[in-house]
Amino acid sequence: MPTVVDNILRHVFDICRDNTAGAVADYIPELAAVAPDGFGIALATSDGYVYEVGDTSIPFTIQSISKPFTYGLALADRGEDVVASKIDIEPSGEPFNEISLDPITERPRNPMINAGAITSASLVAGRTIEERFERIRQSYSRYAGRELTFNRAVYESEARTGNRNRAIGYMLRSFDIIENDPDAAVDLYFRQCSIDVTAADLAVMAATMANNGVNPRTRERALSPALIERVLSVMTTCGMYDSAGDWVARVGMPAKSGVGGGIVAVLPGQMGIAVYSPRLDSHGNSVRGVDACRELSRKLELHFLHVTRASRSAIRGRYTVAETPSRKRRSEIEQDALARFGTRGRIYELHGDLLFSGAETVVREIGNLDANLDALILDVRGVDEVSAIARSMIDELRTQLATNGCRASLVDPRGVLGMVSSSVDPSDPSGRAFGDLGSAIGWAEELILDRYCVGPRQPPKITTREHPVLSGLTDEQFEEIERLIESRHFARGEVIVRSGDAAMGLFLVLAGEVSSTYQAADGSRHRISTLSPGMSFGEMPLLAQTKFLLDFCADTPLTVAVMTTTDFESLTETAPPVKLELLKNLAAGAYLQMNTAIKSLGQFDVGR
Repeated sequence: MPTVVDNILRHVFDICRDNTAGAVADYIPELAAVAPDGFGIALATSDGYVYEVGDTSIPFTIQSISKPFTYGLALADRGEDVVASKIDIEPSGEPFNEISLDPITERPRNPMINAGAITSASLVAGRTIEERFERIRQSYSRYAGRELTFNRAVYESEARTGNRNRAIGYMLRSFDIIENDPDAAVDLYFRQCSIDVTAADLAVMAATMANNGVNPRTRERALSPALIERVLSVMTTCGMYDSAGDWVARVGMPAKSGVGGGIVAVLPGQMGIAVYSPRLDSHGNSVRGVDACRELSRKLELHFLHVTRASRSAIRGRYTVAETPSRKRRSEIEQDALARFGTRGRIYELHGDLLFSGAETVVREIGNLDANLDALILDVRGVDEVSAIARSMIDELRTQLATNGCRASLVDPRGVLGMVSSSVDPSDPSGRAFGDLGSAIGWAEELILDRYCVGPRQPPKITTREHPVLSGLTDEQFEEIERLIESRHFARGEVIVRSGDAAMGLFLVLAGEVSSTYQAADGSRHRISTLSPGMSFGEMPLLAQTKFLLDFCADTPLTVAVMTTTDFESLTETAPPVKLELLKNLAAGAYLQMNTAIKSLGQFDVGR
């Protein structure tokens, strides 16, 4: 099933597809013969995942996109100082094939124009032209993560018609920029331009640059981080020839184009983008390639001056409802169901600044789990800022999940994703927003139990006679107890007992839910447990004659049956067998409560 990112790429593809402006490169016969309307977009993340749409597997020759990769190899072979003595790094403001040098330094102005690229090729180490070319091909293959091949037909076509480049080669030789045979340097340049790639290859090559020179798929290093930094710097200012300024302003990523119809763009630390479309503009750049990169940069907020404070912010933790249950007390049947099916509810903790690349990792991983999910919780309490595209991607993910029967909720007390806690109707299939994780996990558990629990569930309300604390009593004994019990009702949010209050008696929950909480020194409130019909509280202060350590507050409209401390103590004289039965039932209930608390104490503090 298409992911959120797949849908975005398809949208950009559809927007740009009808632009048929420009023409294929006609000065190289083999390039003039290509189908002009091929079009493909590929996006590779810094962990090696590739999204593709259109003609991303059609091979075409790399052409001038080879220039930054050969420049990097020359830097590695000769060192930065030697290469800098041969090639400047300033924008030229001239066409890529201009026969000129800087009038002051008498060097090629940068390695992205032909004069600089031919010089880079001449600096690659090797005893013969064949050995040097093989080192170039192997270098490109390390970036791509597969063995790239040589297109002899295009090479021979370029060699037959490349007299302008030969003129550049002889100019370079006359100024001692090239110190050996200029024909050999130009021939090597023709060869490197004639290596076949696909848009998917180029996206991985760009992602390798984004990943500090390490191929994210093979983990093989293609170039050192320091040299990657220098190559990307030159690509930023010079990679798009005499339209480089407009590119930086409107797209904002280091990039390189080629007359074969390809464009690569790199967002350091995050991703590589490649576009294939052979129709070129007057600068020699792919028309649809430029349009697609502009649209992707705008839609995904990829401009390199718009960065996260933590570029790899995304998933801090992931776990299931089975691994970290809520602190709501459950019946044994419900606990068994959650143990079996709790993996169908998952919690993802996100942190940092959430831009496209962080959101992409989230929607990709969760999208791959789609068929195995009934409930999803995104805990965004650790997220600082959210970009518009990230918010849109999360919203689309939640809608997509809802379509497939999975409901998604947020733990978002600050509303960083634009939703206030509990602001969504509980019946909304897209889910809810909660102020704390414990409540959200309880919500997910209810969804799972509604679908998979076979057998009697915890009832929404019970009578006093049905309460487990009073089980085992004869009718006569229950009548003895009933006259001592008073029903009390509390509104949602009403505090029943406060920490520090003296023992008040035994509280038997008959309807609704009540939670025990405590307030930490920093003012935050932590949930300890949630009690529902059939459960009780107040027994520990009652039996130990101590004060309450926790607050008890009604989560919903609540009904409890209360036996005061005085009445409970009176049973010692008036009905000792009844009190003994109550004590046995209270002990059993305390054991179950302790067991639930232990299960909820995983490595995560779910009540914070």
